[in-house]
Amino acid sequence: MSLPEHRQAIDALDAQIVHLLNERTKHVLEIGALKLKAGEEIYAPQRERAVFQKVTKLNQGPITNDGLRAIYREVMSSALSLEKSLTIAYLGPEATYTHEAAMRRFGASLLYTPQKTIADVFHEVSKQRADYGVVPVENSTEGVVTHTLDMFVDSDLQIVAQVVLRIRHCLVSIGKRDRINRLYVHPQTLAQCRGWIHRHFPHAELIETSSNARSAELAAKEKTAGAICGVFAAEKYALPVLEADIQDNAANATRFLVLGRTCPPPSGKAGLDRTSLMFSLRDEAGALHRALAPFRRFRINMTKIESRPSKRKAWEYFFFVDCDGHAQEPKVAKAIAQLGQHCSFVKVLGSYPNSD
Repeated sequence: MSLPEHRQAIDALDAQIVHLLNERTKHVLEIGALKLKAGEEIYAPQRERAVFQKVTKLNQGPITNDGLRAIYREVMSSALSLEKSLTIAYLGPEATYTHEAAMRRFGASLLYTPQKTIADVFHEVSKQRADYGVVPVENSTEGVVTHTLDMFVDSDLQIVAQVVLRIRHCLVSIGKRDRINRLYVHPQTLAQCRGWIHRHFPHAELIETSSNARSAELAAKEKTAGAICGVFAAEKYALPVLEADIQDNAANATRFLVLGRTCPPPSGKAGLDRTSLMFSLRDEAGALHRALAPFRRFRINMTKIESRPSKRKAWEYFFFVDCDGHAQEPKVAKAIAQLGQHCSFVKVLGSYPNSD
């Protein structure tokens, strides 16, 4: 085919795509109206994952699966914004990794409101000033975000989804690399790039900042300064990337939680969901061993356990557990019930699709 013929074919396909996207959106809006009438949540993470799995299974290329998911992410985001004006609160400021994670989950068509603290994100959702919230909970290099775990003690919010974001730090500056004599860096980022900084900028002044976005903002004003941040922040402040992927751990990733008010239903197949819960133990010898025995008895895989001081009584702790399965699944429900027999307090924090 000639160039004009290729372009003519593309024009014809575009007309079909636009028509089909609008037809798809009409069905989504009808479903949304039925959900609102029934008092159900508009956002359904389990259905979203099923759509992603379906379209990637149908994909025969040359579009990559990641590319196809990105396209459908925005298709679904546009439909969500038409169903209901959703507001997403996240740990700000703009252009942080949490902002990027929120966009990864909900797309570009919704309203995003940055919050100063993790507590503020919880409060915005609790007070119904935001429909959902996004907060970091753990990094593969630096471990858990303790403030997020502590907030669940007194909160009624549910975990409705998760986002696992690959963290790729970059060196950015408006000046030349050999003129950089100070680096703006967030403490978590510093911990994740300490080896690289020691090798490449051993004599640079390190100035800690409140966020990666703030690092980029400050570096954008100085020709002899650089920042370590993500590409998202670099783009916002028009900073050239001098070197990418400078984190010490190539597999560096952060897990974020999506907070809502209603737990989504099971995905329908074993192993597709994850449940997070917290509990405290009676002060008895062997209490933790007895408490965790039901998970072994019902062959439920525990993927994480973390302890935190209760802050209510000296030497009293809350334990946070992630396990495979949905809290409504019979064996998971039985394990949680038996867990409660050995604990002074048990709280299910949410069941949600066990995927990014």
